[in-house]
Amino acid sequence: MSGGRAAPDASGIASAQASAARLDWIDVARGIGIIAVVVGHVWTRGAVREFLYTFHMPLFFLLSGYLMQPRPAWRFARRQVATQGLSYVAWLIVLLAVDFAVEGLKGQRPIFHNWPDDLGRVAFGGSELRGPFTVFWFVPCLIVARIIANALACRWGDPRGYAWWGIAAGAALLAYVSGGMTDVSPLGLLTVPMALVLLWIGWLWRDMAWRPWMRAVLAAVGFGIVLVAPPLNMKAGDYGWPVLSITAAVAISLLVFRVAQAALPGRRMLRALGSAALTIVYLHVAIIHYLTPYLGKWMLLALALGVPMGMHWLLKRNRLTARLLLGV
Repeated sequence: MSGGRAAPDASGIASAQASAARLDWIDVARGIGIIAVVVGHVWTRGAVREFLYTFHMPLFFLLSGYLMQPRPAWRFARRQVATQGLSYVAWLIVLLAVDFAVEGLKGQRPIFHNWPDDLGRVAFGGSELRGPFTVFWFVPCLIVARIIANALACRWGDPRGYAWWGIAAGAALLAYVSGGMTDVSPLGLLTVPMALVLLWIGWLWRDMAWRPWMRAVLAAVGFGIVLVAPPLNMKAGDYGWPVLSITAAVAISLLVFRVAQAALPGRRMLRALGSAALTIVYLHVAIIHYLTPYLGKWMLLALALGVPMGMHWLLKRNRLTARLLLGV
C-alpha cells in the first residue's frame, strides 16, 4: 500500500476539462449575445438593429435551456427567488436611486416621482418599466419560465418525449394568443410561454450531435426569414411572423452557439463579457440613457459594455454585494 496521495483519475480529469470547455463556449455565446443587446440599444434604428432584434433575446433563453438540469421543484424555485429574485429587487432599488440623483442634479423629475403612488408601477414591473429600467422585464420572466420548465422536467425528464412536444405546442399557442391581445406584462410574465418554448428547444438541442450540413440549413432558414420578417419585441409579446420568426431566431442562435465553439479572435474578452452578462443587462441601458446627449454612439457602446463589466468584477470581490447584486 502506498502512503502518498492517490493519483488523479484520468476519466475525472477529462470530464472536468470537458465541462470547463463547455462552460467556456457558453460564456463566449453570452458575450456575443450581450454585445448584440447593447448595440441594439445604442443604435435604435436601422438594418443592423432590426437584424439583432430578430434573435438576441431568444439566444439567452436558449442558452439557459441548454444548461437545464432538473432539480427538486420547490428547492429550485426557492433558490431562484432567493438569488436572482433578490438581485432583481436590489438592482431595481439601485437604479431608482441613481435616476433620482441624476435627474435631480439636472433639475428634472425622475421617471418615478409620484410617491407612494408610483410604488405600484415599480412593483408591477415589466411593461411599466421604461427608460433606464426597460430591460428589467427579462430577469423575472426568466426566473418564472425556469421554475415552470424545471417543475415540468421533474415530471417528464426526456425533452424528446411526446409530453414535451405537447407542452411546447400549447405554450407557443398561448404566447401568440396572449401577445396578440395585449402588451401589458406584469414582471415580464407575458413572455413566459414563449420563453418556456425556447428553454425546451435549448434543452433539446444539448443532445443533438452537430453535423456539417446543419450550418447550411440553419443559415438558409435563419437568414432567409429574417431578411423579410419584422424584428421581435419579446417584452411586448410581439414574436413577428407566427412560427417563422421564432424559427429564424432559433436557427441564428444555434449558429451563434457553433461560432462560440470556434477559435475566435477576442475570445477571452467575449468570455469576460459573457460572465458579466447579467450585470450588463441591468446597467447598460441606464448608461446609454443618461449619456446619450453628451457622447457619440461608439463611446456609448464602449462604456455600456466596459463599465458594467468592471462593476461586475468589483461586486464579485465582496460577499455581500455578490449575494445581493449578482445572486451568487
